[in-house]
Amino acid sequence: MDITRPSPAPVRVVAVPPGPEPADLTPLPEAAALTGLAPLPEPSYAGPLGHPPPAGVRQTRRNRPRDLLALLRPGQWVKNLAVVPLALLDTPAWGAAVLLRTGWAILGFTLASAVVYVVNDLADRERDRLHPVKRHRPIASGRVSSAAATVLTGLFALALTGWAVAGPAWQWWPTALYLALSLAYSQGLKHVPLVDAFIVATGFVLRLLQGALLIGTRPSEWLALCVFSLCLMLALGKRRHEMTAAGRAHRPALRGYTLAFLDHLVVLVAVLTAVSYVLYLRDDAALTAGASFVTLLSAPCAVFGLARYLQLLLVEEGGGNPVHVLFRDRSTLVNAALWALLVALALLLPHPSG
Repeated sequence: MDITRPSPAPVRVVAVPPGPEPADLTPLPEAAALTGLAPLPEPSYAGPLGHPPPAGVRQTRRNRPRDLLALLRPGQWVKNLAVVPLALLDTPAWGAAVLLRTGWAILGFTLASAVVYVVNDLADRERDRLHPVKRHRPIASGRVSSAAATVLTGLFALALTGWAVAGPAWQWWPTALYLALSLAYSQGLKHVPLVDAFIVATGFVLRLLQGALLIGTRPSEWLALCVFSLCLMLALGKRRHEMTAAGRAHRPALRGYTLAFLDHLVVLVAVLTAVSYVLYLRDDAALTAGASFVTLLSAPCAVFGLARYLQLLLVEEGGGNPVHVLFRDRSTLVNAALWALLVALALLLPHPSG
């Protein structure tokens, strides 16, 4: 040991206050397997009110009432409100009993459609996780468990059974047929091109039949054809939007379509809708001479509504959610209000005595 060499300077030890621990950036295996995307670093996240959490984020709170309600898609119930009461157009006199039966028909189809929505989301949860928008649905995102969704389906099925038993005997068959077609659709028919869209449109005709059956009227064939072709146009438009937004991987039936083919079909069905509506007004609408003239003024409104939808679909690349397109577009809302005013005026005009 050399004592002639100077000793090294003593090491100064400075205490440093502890800082925050670094975020855990370890990927979440279950989230990555579900979404196919790199998960976010936060282990749990509750998104802002009204907005779903980002894809790949683990949820700590599941089966909340708000998510269970979203699973039932209350925003889509307006379809029943828009189609079932159409049977009132063929009713010469309205009354409390007629309106009550119409509400009963709406209730039945609301329960049936809620069952169909949950069953469809359960069947499509893996495929929905590949879609840029549908992956935020309650089951696909993990906010609602499959067990909770199954229990919810059973509860609404029991309520639907009670609705059928409490109502007039054997007048629930349109709702039952709608439920059977929709379940067959969820289990495989939705993968068959053209058949998938035709089943969706048929469901709306069954809504019209259910309303007419409970009211006690015979629906017009032209009105039924108008409802069918209009809803078929919306279903085809939705598939066209899905092809442009997410490709064909999300929905196997899209492999049987092309954009050009869908464009031709949508225009063809739009023409059929306009023609059947005018023929209904001319041949089957229960109107007086003056009322028929007022109602015929609504034909331009109907044509404008169809043209506006085609513009939104083909020019502005919309149409993914027909309910949002039809009820959030200002031009469509103003046109629909004018159409409703003309129809209401025609219905309220007095009928000649004798």
